[in-house]
Amino acid sequence: MKHPKNPYNKYFAREMRHNPTPAENILWQALRHNQLLGLHFRRQHAIHPFIVDFVCLSHRLIIEVDGDIHDLPEQAPLDHERQTYLESLGFRVLRFRNEAIMSDLQEVLNRIREAV
Repeated sequence: MKHPKNPYNKYFAREMRHNPTPAENILWQALRHNQLLGLHFRRQHAIHPFIVDFVCLSHRLIIEVDGDIHDLPEQAPLDHERQTYLESLGFRVLRFRNEAIMSDLQEVLNRIREAV
């Protein structure tokens, strides 16, 4: 599965960093400045044709924050293709619902620690 690079991704990623969802912002506050196990995370980072919510490149770990759009039936095949492609590049992908981050951030952080 070959995906071309999108030359606009860096622009879109920059825009998305300026407009995070509330859940993305909460998780970012816990990940930024190497606060979690000394790991360096980037947010809204372009990886080929996709922009991932968070990535720790040294551990090849991607964290996706899923909102209601991911409940739509037409979104499931797109999410599957995206995850399969990212995994083919050697990344592990963790997905968390907005609600999980908002209601139990410590459990989300524990799952990230376990994945590392």
